[in-house]
Amino acid sequence: MRNYNKSALFVVILGLISAIYVSQFVPKTWLEQTLVYEVYQTDNGQNAYTYRDKQVIIDDLVPYRDSVLNQATLNNVTEPALSEQWVIDDEGIIKQLKPAFHYGFWSLLPALITVALCLITKEPLSALFTGIITGALMLGEYDITDSVIIPQLAKEGSAALLLLYLWLLGGLLGVWAKTGAAQAFADMMTRKFVRGQRSAKLVSWCLGVLFFQGGTMSTVLVGTTVRPLADKAKVSHEEMSYIVDSTASPIAAVLAFNAWPAYIQALIFVPGVAFLATEADRLDFFFSSVPFSFYGILAVLGTLLLSLNITTFSGRRIREAHHRANTTGQLDAPNAQPLSAKELQGSAVPEGYRPHYFEFIFPLVTLIGIAIFTFIFIGSPKVNWAFGAALMLAIGMALLKGMSLKNVMDGLNLGLKGVVFASVILMMAVIIGFMSKETGGGLYLVSLLGEQLPYWALPITLQLITMVIAFSTGTSWGTYAIAFPLAMPLAWAISQHQMLAHPEMYMMICFATVLNGSIYGDQCSPISDTTILSAMTTGCDLMDHVKSQIVPATFAAATAGALWTLCVMWLAA
Repeated sequence: MRNYNKSALFVVILGLISAIYVSQFVPKTWLEQTLVYEVYQTDNGQNAYTYRDKQVIIDDLVPYRDSVLNQATLNNVTEPALSEQWVIDDEGIIKQLKPAFHYGFWSLLPALITVALCLITKEPLSALFTGIITGALMLGEYDITDSVIIPQLAKEGSAALLLLYLWLLGGLLGVWAKTGAAQAFADMMTRKFVRGQRSAKLVSWCLGVLFFQGGTMSTVLVGTTVRPLADKAKVSHEEMSYIVDSTASPIAAVLAFNAWPAYIQALIFVPGVAFLATEADRLDFFFSSVPFSFYGILAVLGTLLLSLNITTFSGRRIREAHHRANTTGQLDAPNAQPLSAKELQGSAVPEGYRPHYFEFIFPLVTLIGIAIFTFIFIGSPKVNWAFGAALMLAIGMALLKGMSLKNVMDGLNLGLKGVVFASVILMMAVIIGFMSKETGGGLYLVSLLGEQLPYWALPITLQLITMVIAFSTGTSWGTYAIAFPLAMPLAWAISQHQMLAHPEMYMMICFATVLNGSIYGDQCSPISDTTILSAMTTGCDLMDHVKSQIVPATFAAATAGALWTLCVMWLAA
């Protein structure tokens, strides 16, 4: 047995024993969680708020001091009496209280076990499954399939991921492989526009900037589009996956004309703070803070430098990948296990069928057009609609050009098989993110902070904590939901307690550190959906992608941290 197998076995046994110990002997620490909505009165005089475009009536309202979910009460109970309660405080502000718990340092156990096994074995599926079991045992859930996995897979979000990334994306890639459309597009781009590695990477970078919606949408659109021409130009998969990943969420924080501000503004209300009083105030605060998104700016600039073949800040692994592709033509490292199967790395065009690049361009334009159109006119990009229409168009064009239905279905089947493994990893990543949240890892980290922290140390501390939370859970938006409701009141309290001259500027900088620290952790996490999809759509080995991008990303994060500290000492004090 190899040494790394022994190490992995030790980590697994240690994790499972520790999880059982936590469930039996470690008490939960309960914390009050506050959610504030824009509450208004209906024509009938009832209090209500709007959630997902629907009016929700608030039936029961109790004084905050009488609530069974205020912190004073939670400090003296083992289990809260309610799961949520609406209260009104002494200032007349209506808010919703929810209890949440953590196990102290033990709350980080599922994420630590998962990441450790990923690094030791370089095999993410078993690592994710072990992390899920660890989290379930901590919560006292011993029926892993019925109590944990199936309920999570049955959620609307999980079903949407399966629909998009297994059926629609896989099907589209398979049809393109069968018709030779992707290869024809790459050949055309190579003849007319892409003259080598640098121009291929620049096209990829530009597309990443243009698709500034961020997250999985940007990752899938850019990765799917640029893979054929990048492979044709012999760009290493480590470089491509880094460019795709690092122009996804980072650009969304800089060009924030997307869904991010609307989501985040609901998390940053602080009672008594005038410049965060209304939704319009909070949106204005968000956009005013954009110049402080140093990590997002540096991450995008870093990929631009890499696209120009300037690898000074890219780290050893990316430089080695660049050299390997240049000298040997090998796009993956030896022993790499790309997430997209070999079936999708070439074409299987039937004899007599003549591929044309329009078979790639028309579905792609349809895909992008529907995504942008629905975002403009509906308010959110309907990515499933976009991919579904693109798939139907690709199939229709193939049939009209004379390909038999059997060959088209063979291509569809080819695509589904090619992304099954990546889709399973994606589902496991969603579940481990849920387990990390349920065990309270992020809540524990944020709760360590206090008002006595020096004002200049808070931004960098928030950055580090959100980096760890997002890396552990694989989600930036989930980290926002944990960190912002705790970090923003703390930043305000410190600004008042330490009598800062410019509290709003201080709050903006602290806001930017949470926003960007979460993006870094999400981008670098091996259990993040964008990380997995970046590797999947560009054909890269997942752990090769994680290890190669963490150096330039960390360099950008360290530089951003230094800039935030300087700004807060210069501008806020």
